[in-house]
Amino acid sequence: MRILVAEPIAPEGLARLRAAHDVDESPGLSPDELRAVVGDYDALIVRSQVQVDANVLATGTRLQVVGRAGVGVDNVDLEAATRAGITVVNAPTGNTIAAAEHTLALLTALARRIAPADASVRRGEWKRAQFQGVELRGRTLGIVGLGKIGMAIADRVRGLEMVVVGVDPYVTSEQAALHGVELVDLDTLLARSDAVTVHVPLTRATRGLIGSAAIAKLRPGAFILNVARGGIVDEAAVAEALRSGHLGGAGFDVFEAEPPVGSPLLDAPNTVLTPHLGASTAEAQVAVAEEVADQVLDVLAGRSARYAVNAPLLGPEAARAIGPYLPLAEILGRFFAQFARGGVKTLTLEVAGEPAEHDMAPVTAAVLRGLLETVTTERVNLVNAGLLAKARGITVVERKTPNAGSFSALVTVSGDVDGRHVTVGGTVANGEPRLVRLNDYRLDMAPADVMLITHHRDRPGTIGRIGGTLGAADVNISAMHLARSAPREDALMILALDDDVPDAVARAILDHEGLIDLWTIRLGGDR
Repeated sequence: MRILVAEPIAPEGLARLRAAHDVDESPGLSPDELRAVVGDYDALIVRSQVQVDANVLATGTRLQVVGRAGVGVDNVDLEAATRAGITVVNAPTGNTIAAAEHTLALLTALARRIAPADASVRRGEWKRAQFQGVELRGRTLGIVGLGKIGMAIADRVRGLEMVVVGVDPYVTSEQAALHGVELVDLDTLLARSDAVTVHVPLTRATRGLIGSAAIAKLRPGAFILNVARGGIVDEAAVAEALRSGHLGGAGFDVFEAEPPVGSPLLDAPNTVLTPHLGASTAEAQVAVAEEVADQVLDVLAGRSARYAVNAPLLGPEAARAIGPYLPLAEILGRFFAQFARGGVKTLTLEVAGEPAEHDMAPVTAAVLRGLLETVTTERVNLVNAGLLAKARGITVVERKTPNAGSFSALVTVSGDVDGRHVTVGGTVANGEPRLVRLNDYRLDMAPADVMLITHHRDRPGTIGRIGGTLGAADVNISAMHLARSAPREDALMILALDDDVPDAVARAILDHEGLIDLWTIRLGGDR
């Protein structure tokens, strides 16, 4: 078979590929040149610059697999690849240590003011008093996102005698404690941290996660680090806080636009800026090349790839039977994650009715994909679903039953979170997902990209006041469902909205008399 390597990868990866197949290295191809030649190859390997769009995939009629030598797959059209039956693989673990060490390099550079001190010496100066730093020992590092990289950082800063707090809704306290991390909520993390580092993927939910409001909660003189994805931290807000003196420093390896032409960080004080070097070590480049090469070889040999980014295609019979339930399962996982607001130790998935006659693995993978999508850069699939859940301390219990009650099929996700039992259930009607259960409340509602849920006392005027607050904020309601335990007792209202709910509006609703709790569920996303 023939493999086209369109961007440079380490020789060790090339050697593995050449031992089994014919390999052509053609870096620097223009989009037109790539489309002209890709049809002659069974596999394509890229890094981050080559765009593997629908047109490239359409002309790659022989392609079985696209390998991305790195973590993110923003430059590969996953939907088009899946439609074409092309497996996409990446290398999510090869750069873990490199990214963790680079984060610590930025942290220590800020603490000891390495960059400005170096520049001063090169100018012929010797101003030692001007560059007094701070010790990291005894200070608190806040880690947002406790995946592989976040945990690797936690393991290493313990050697610096730092206190580590972390936030990750899908990691249990016990799992975090194994790495010396105290699990807290985001507001607590911000209030306690002397330095904050982010290690979550960029999604609609995490874009601008660290903005002006979050920065205001940080201790004066705190540091902010971003070695994850540009856009998670608001660059303008950080620059403003640096100039005002509220922040003591910022270390950025990734930017909203790369290169960061015009970024306000470029002329902000007390910064250390690097050109996306998180994975740029000799060891990481070898590991990434070998990892992606091994998976490409697996796919070409007819084996499952450990880090397949798009789910393997189902056989014809399974596709007809459970295919319609996979979008529902992913929605339920995403809904559960946001409604639960915490880590679940045991997640129970029950499939009832017609799909219970088939293998549950694709449904389980879809649920976990929705559950974990905002906290892992790895695309959850049939191969890695169980491993990713286990890594976050989640035990998945699968149950099948032929009895779906009044439904032809029913998918239910449940688990205990912080002493509360959370249940979300759904079905498929006329080919479309429907939400039919939320805890002990029954409903029948199509999921929407944005949904507002209120738990309130069943009192006259409550619904009108909530609707009035949304209307005043120009947030349009497209559908509503109301469920209650008994007249004038607790009630649950689910609103499908055409617009997102600003945080200020949600807080205003929560302040209404009779409101017990409120959730904004965002089912739409970037991924």
